[in-house]
Amino acid sequence: MAHENIVKEALNALYHHPDDAVRSQADQWLQKFQRTIDAWQVSDNLLHDTSSNVETLIFCSQTLRSKVQRDFEELPSEAFRPLRDSLNNLLKKFHKGPPKVRTQISLAVAALAVQVPAEDWGDGGIMNWLRDEMNLHPDIVLSFLELLRVLPEEVFNYKIAARPDRRRKFEDELVSTMDVALGILTACLNIPELKEQAMEAFASWLRLRHRIPASVLATHSLVLTALSSLTSDVLSEAAVNVISELIHYTSARNLDGFSVQMPLIQVIVPQVMNLKPLLRDSSKDEEDVKAIARLFADMGDSYVELIATGSDESMLIVHALIEVAAHPEYDIASMTFNFWHNLQICLIERESYASLGDESLFEAERNRRVQVFHSSYETLVSLVSCRVQYPQDYSELSIEDQKDFKQTRYAVADVLIDAALVLGGETTLKILYMKLVEALSGPQNGDMMDWRPSEAQLYCIRAISDLVPINESEVMPQIMSLLPRLPHQSLLLQTVCLTVGAYSKWLDAAPTGLSFLPSVIDILVSGMSMSEDSAAAAALAFRHICDDCGKKLRGSLDGLFQIYQRAVTGEGSFKVAAQDSLHLVEALSIVITELPPDQAKKALEALCIPVVAPLQEVINQGPLVLGQKPAREITVHIDRLANIFRYVNNPEAVADAIQRLWPLFKAIFDIRAWDMRTMESLCRACKHAVRTSKRFMGVTIGAMLEEIQGLYKQHHQPCFLYLSSEVIKIFGSDPSCADYLKVLIESLFSNTACLLTKIQDFTSRPDIADDCFLLASRCIRYCPHLLFPSPVFPSLVECSMIGITVQHREASNSILSFLSDIFDLGKSSQGQQFISIRDSVIVPRGASITRILIAAATGALPSSRLETVAYALLALSRAYGVKALEWAKEGVTLIPITAATDMEKSRFLQTLSDAASGVDIKGLTTPIEELSEVCRRNRTVQEIVLESLRPLELNLVYVS
Repeated sequence: MAHENIVKEALNALYHHPDDAVRSQADQWLQKFQRTIDAWQVSDNLLHDTSSNVETLIFCSQTLRSKVQRDFEELPSEAFRPLRDSLNNLLKKFHKGPPKVRTQISLAVAALAVQVPAEDWGDGGIMNWLRDEMNLHPDIVLSFLELLRVLPEEVFNYKIAARPDRRRKFEDELVSTMDVALGILTACLNIPELKEQAMEAFASWLRLRHRIPASVLATHSLVLTALSSLTSDVLSEAAVNVISELIHYTSARNLDGFSVQMPLIQVIVPQVMNLKPLLRDSSKDEEDVKAIARLFADMGDSYVELIATGSDESMLIVHALIEVAAHPEYDIASMTFNFWHNLQICLIERESYASLGDESLFEAERNRRVQVFHSSYETLVSLVSCRVQYPQDYSELSIEDQKDFKQTRYAVADVLIDAALVLGGETTLKILYMKLVEALSGPQNGDMMDWRPSEAQLYCIRAISDLVPINESEVMPQIMSLLPRLPHQSLLLQTVCLTVGAYSKWLDAAPTGLSFLPSVIDILVSGMSMSEDSAAAAALAFRHICDDCGKKLRGSLDGLFQIYQRAVTGEGSFKVAAQDSLHLVEALSIVITELPPDQAKKALEALCIPVVAPLQEVINQGPLVLGQKPAREITVHIDRLANIFRYVNNPEAVADAIQRLWPLFKAIFDIRAWDMRTMESLCRACKHAVRTSKRFMGVTIGAMLEEIQGLYKQHHQPCFLYLSSEVIKIFGSDPSCADYLKVLIESLFSNTACLLTKIQDFTSRPDIADDCFLLASRCIRYCPHLLFPSPVFPSLVECSMIGITVQHREASNSILSFLSDIFDLGKSSQGQQFISIRDSVIVPRGASITRILIAAATGALPSSRLETVAYALLALSRAYGVKALEWAKEGVTLIPITAATDMEKSRFLQTLSDAASGVDIKGLTTPIEELSEVCRRNRTVQEIVLESLRPLELNLVYVS
């Protein structure tokens, strides 16, 4: 009683106390209470207590449902029958509601059935028990109907702490009693007030995908009732759900599969097709129209392979889907988008015609089908292209509504691409161009043209740019001639700029392309001056133009430099943001690459001047000023240099530039080594310089490595490790670099191993762990001759063992990949010579590594990491064979029998044995996944497993 009163008081405080702190305290207490063993009895008592209010009933029903789902193993085996009977009584008590409570009790009974085998349940299992209870208590059938609905849904509820074997057996039990379920539901059809609930339960059972023959379902009273209700004045949501499930039920992977389903398909399709006139019925409720549209969309998605044959019958469905696509409500029209995409794949992809065999037959049949659907896709283009038009009040919409509108535009762009793949880019372009001309000649608002319709069509034209041939000569010249004459409205100009960028390849290839470049550049300059958004679009387009038309623009370098200078210095009216200016840096860098070597060096110097000058100015003011500057004022310039080094594809010119700029870089390294943001930017610039220059770096690379090696000891910046990783990739196999690279990695790894001595260190500095083990993996790949004989290798392995279970995703993955790379050493000819050194380090630690990996798989790491952990375990088994199996057996033996059975452990060990025998490890993960699921099935089990495996202890003494 004391506990019950406290629960009531806590709930009263949670829902009614005016103080937020008190409500929060009550909430925390209630959550803790739900995890206690007392929660079973207290919740049950309060649910049976007639004085409990609705808040108490809802909380206690949720608690009881949660306890059955997750903590059923807490109870002794003899508690099952009283629990089942109590839940049954609660179902009867709440048959009239509250509905939320009744649903929670139903879910609790279903969760109980998932975990208790039919023979232990008694009465022939849950379904026979349920049928008998309904016969005995017809007055409370509503509760039992809800239970009948949720039972098949709970097969796939992984919150229930059932073992994988038991979950499969439960599904088999339900499938074997399908006739009992359908018999109950058929009987309920005779009671009008139960018909809706019976339909919902039928839809739920259909989701089990148990193959009741289509010929049986075609004449089943449940199916016929659902179909007949489609014609009633009030459309039944439950009936629509049943028909939707039946449509999915009859889908097949190929045409042969459909022949088996045809008896049911021939019953469903005519009935749904009869609903087509209702799509245009203005008297119909929008929700009803949405339900009807959903059925047509379901038919399209499920029968797309049949529809793609282009038969007269299938075209009736296509015409209905065109009508859905024409609906003024986007939410309804967009239901068809998935169908148009899948139909395009069926029409275009070679695999769809595999049964024809002969190549000439394939081409002929594809052309025939494409022709059949040609007009449908033409209509589709016209319909969807209008949906991207900006609303009149766009600027007044909320941020969320503006995001939704942008998502609409992206979705329409995808549909247009699908259409263009069927129609061809040229045909689609002509349709959109005619609509653009129509928009430009539309009604005028005084002297002002409404820019929105033409912007919409330009957006669509841009969307299909990749599918328009670069030799198109009829429409594109006319579009390019139109663009300079369009009004300079910000959103329109933004789309114009993006369209120009999208057709940069056409501008390069077209015979008339060169003549359009001056007007195109003028448009982009206007875009850079209009607004930040249009400037961003113009900068991006500028990059595309320079990327694809670089050779044509070599003679215009002075003009391009002027634009670049204005953008990076902020002079004049340009509104290019610092981030967007990187596009212009990239653009000029690409054009410089097209120049002859001697000109490229001079142009590169000129490109660096406006970027280097502000940095040099700060450095000239002395260390104090340089050290106090906000990072952004430094990194904005360094990031531009990084882009120059990245995109000027002239190794010698970049090597000269970095050698010339090294004193400036060194000054920033020395003064701002404490500043992570500046160091990341500077290391990125160095990385791109190294990547581009490679062996032309000369003495600069030595100075750079000496600098970061010294600074890492003091400041431990992860980006120093990352830069070293890039150097290893390029210079690791170069014998002339071996000495200083050996010193570098030994210094970096020994310093890092001293930093990461316990799991808390990994948690507080996951970026260092991530970059350290990425570097280590690079060393295994590019310079194993430097890593494995090194005295730092054993300490690196020890360090990795400490950090395997760090929760940070990237750090954990890097450590696991490093270990896998060690285990896979024998797969490379370069690594085989170091296997004996590897084994001298791994074998003494093998049992501990295996135990920690098993712990990671069974709960120490999130289940999303399981694939990476499983690979490491299998790679370990493949590398060490019998030894690895002994280690694994030692590890799983530690897991108590209450957490995992001998059979579950045995299947896990057999998988590792298969890997050790040379079986392809790609197909071996299921038993590992199942052991993982078993050991994570609830919090108590997971804690028991981790307590037994103790992954944070490197040297565990085994007691037999």
